[in-house]
Amino acid sequence: MAFSDITPELKAAMPELRGRLLANEPLGPLTWFRVGGPAQILFTPADEDDLAYFLANLRSEIPLYVVGVGSNLIVRDGGMPGVVIRLSPRGFGETSAEGDIVRAGTAALDKRVAEAAAAANIGGLEFYFGIPGSIGGALRMNAGANGGETKDVLIEATGIGRDGSKHNFDNAGMKFVYRNSGVDSSIIFTAARFRGHVTAPEAIRARMDEVQAHRETAQPIREKTGGSTFKNPPGHSAWKLIDAAGCRGLRVGGAQVSEMHCNFLINTGEATGHDIETLGETVRARVKENSGIELHWEIKRIGIPA
Repeated sequence: MAFSDITPELKAAMPELRGRLLANEPLGPLTWFRVGGPAQILFTPADEDDLAYFLANLRSEIPLYVVGVGSNLIVRDGGMPGVVIRLSPRGFGETSAEGDIVRAGTAALDKRVAEAAAAANIGGLEFYFGIPGSIGGALRMNAGANGGETKDVLIEATGIGRDGSKHNFDNAGMKFVYRNSGVDSSIIFTAARFRGHVTAPEAIRARMDEVQAHRETAQPIREKTGGSTFKNPPGHSAWKLIDAAGCRGLRVGGAQVSEMHCNFLINTGEATGHDIETLGETVRARVKENSGIELHWEIKRIGIPA
């Protein structure tokens, strides 16, 4: 389906806008699952000031959603009404490191931030080397892996509110919990500062090699996937619950529970967003029936059904 094109209205309301507006832009190619319908409008701001200008002039009733590199996202087949904002590496992807501090724009890949820290002999951020997302998603979801979490290293995050106002959040202000942040969902994070600790370069490299080896041997990283599908319930591993419920290799249409790691769903080639989400809900139902434990999605699902 196609949405109505509201780009003329937006351009008229924002004559000084420098970023790019695209109508009915497919979102599937922007996600790791490679599924889903279009965005009514896809906006790529030029920089933080351009983003603030856009938000300050956007009608409040127009729905708004931010996507990163799409590594942890299912877009439903009917697409996303309203505006989807995607921050580009050109305006939001810079990284720098000095002393024990690493600075990063929120479009910077987690892996790139780990590399920037390593190049400056800053340890403590190696866990980011194994997370296939960007810093914006890491802030929103308190991303973690291999024994580290965003809350362990964040000093401060900067964001823009729906009205175009700028906000700063210290670590406590982020209200981090397991795989989530308590910051209002309308805030769009734009930059962050992290603190590590000066470490011998060979120790950092050894830790990053460990992280990479774990990913390659335990996760289906060569597949069209979305990372860990469900959060680990307290005291349990999601993958063990899924396996015990007989879901390893389970299929719905073109979607399959990974044989390699059954907390990963994969698109075997022809899956739809509906296939993947239905498979996930089937897994949740079987786990609940088998163990009495309710799994909660870690992957974000957005948009409307076909």
